[in-house]
Amino acid sequence: MSEVTRISKIILQVICQLFWLSALMVGLGGIYLMLNYRQTGLLFQNIAIILPAILALVSAAVLLSAGMIGCWVSIRDSAGLQALFVYLLLIVFCLQATAATLSYVNIGKVHSEFEPFWNKFQKYTGHSQDPDSNAVDAVQEKFQCCGVYNYTDWLDTSWFNRTGAIQVPHSCCNTTFHNCNGTLEQPEFLYLKGCQVKLEDAWIFVLHLIIFSSGAIAAVLIVGLISVAKLMRDEPLQEYQVLDRDMIS
Repeated sequence: MSEVTRISKIILQVICQLFWLSALMVGLGGIYLMLNYRQTGLLFQNIAIILPAILALVSAAVLLSAGMIGCWVSIRDSAGLQALFVYLLLIVFCLQATAATLSYVNIGKVHSEFEPFWNKFQKYTGHSQDPDSNAVDAVQEKFQCCGVYNYTDWLDTSWFNRTGAIQVPHSCCNTTFHNCNGTLEQPEFLYLKGCQVKLEDAWIFVLHLIIFSSGAIAAVLIVGLISVAKLMRDEPLQEYQVLDRDMIS
């Protein structure tokens, strides 16, 4: 084994470790978006906003597979494994490029996706069987917020009037104050920030994470392709010879 080949195999092993780390990072980003959508999906107009998350999860699975096969390639000289490794890297590159493009497009659509947010507050009933009410409560509890822009948004809702115009939902209560019951007599017990900005910032952060991680993964993919290309070039060609009839018989 030449020194250059040995170095290529060492680099490939390091690249495979980076693949696993990248798969973890991308997979966590995709899972985070999917969990957020599961809790707040009723607030979105278009389900296509979770496509980057789906592609990120698929990319993570393919990256894990590519990392395992790459480790085998760095140990065994197999043309078949090398070809499979290259195909997986190309698939990951296409998936990440698509996920990054969709994330970039969706960043500009996040605000418009949450424009109907106010309508969910207007339809709030407080009943546990009401999906819209559950979605509003889930958002306020998860992101520690109250109202669209602040807690005063509840003052213009029909639900607030039905309660006698004295309190907001308990999901607005700051959990650090255990005696909070949602009344407006002590507004300092409520979350002061609105939900829309927090929700938008959370989605935009993860979409940016997918974009930046796609760029980093693309750089790692290029190094991996160069390393395996070097191994494939150094692979000795199979020697062929013409068999005599006597040898066949």
